[in-house]
Amino acid sequence: MKLYFVYILLCSDGLTYTGITNDIVRRMKEHENGFDTTCFTYKRRPVRLVFQQEFNDSEQAIRFEKKIKKWSAKKKLALAKGEFDLLHMLAECKNDTHSDYKSDKKD
Repeated sequence: MKLYFVYILLCSDGLTYTGITNDIVRRMKEHENGFDTTCFTYKRRPVRLVFQQEFNDSEQAIRFEKKIKKWSAKKKLALAKGEFDLLHMLAECKNDTHSDYKSDKKD
C-alpha cells in the first residue's frame, strides 16, 4: 500500500511551507540539500519538519494539503504543536459581518 504525507516545514526565517509527498525521507533531503533552486524553501534553509500526517489515499492527502495551505502560519503551527484549542480559536471568523457579532436589534 502506498502512503502519502502532508507535511509542514518551519523555515529559518519563521515562514512555513506546506507540501505533499509519497516519500517523506527523500523529500526532506531535497529540501535540506537545496535540490530545486526555485523552491520556496531554497533560500530559507535550514528547514525543520514540524508536522506530518500520513494518508493511504492520495486524493484525501491532496484535499488536506490544499486546505491547510490556505491557513495562516499561526494556525499551521498550532496544528503542528497539537494545540487544538488554539487551532479552534484561530479558525473562528472575526469579521463584523459574521452572525456571532451581529446585534439582535433590528432597526
